Amino acid sequence: MKIFIKFDFNTACKKILEEKLNECQIKHRILGFGEVDFLERVSAEKMKLFTQSLGSYGIEIVENQKTVLIQKIKDAIVDMVFNEDTSVSVKSSVYLSEKLGFTYGYLSNLFSEVTYTSIENFIILQKIEYTKQLIINNQLSLTEIAFKLNYSSVAHLSSQFKNTTGLTPSAFQRIIKKRKEITSKNIN
Repeated sequence: MKIFIKFDFNTACKKILEEKLNECQIKHRILGFGEVDFLERVSAEKMKLFTQSLGSYGIEIVENQKTVLIQKIKDAIVDMVFNEDTSVSVKSSVYLSEKLGFTYGYLSNLFSEVTYTSIENFIILQKIEYTKQLIINNQLSLTEIAFKLNYSSVAHLSSQFKNTTGLTPSAFQRIIKKRKEITSKNIN
């Protein structure tokens, strides 16, 4: 039997962090996505245990300041694209500059230097991932998705989707529909 699962990545990660911090008996406050403030001095032993417990989930503690800022850029982009409350109509450059407190030029140069890709490309990848989720969950039409993600047209969304995935959104929809039909036949 196969099931489809919908989840909120941010909530799942925060929950894992909270559970692991409590298991290690570390007094803390979660400030934002991927940011924790320790409310006590943490022994090397507790820190090692905490680091290992996160490792099994593919989560690691970042210590390099550039890497921390890159992660904050990625988190801000994911929040901008996936969060229902965030207004995507704001230009991404303005959103990132205001949220992170650096000029967009600095953020863009740093991001490209460290990740070997542009912020714009990362935003496109996140938008396409969100589009795939919305298609899989059959929540919105392509027109509604294009509007929600601030594309100028469905054609623009379709073009980026095809460039990224190799499929048109319609072809992707057909594949998902076919998989669901096959799965439901196998269940019955």
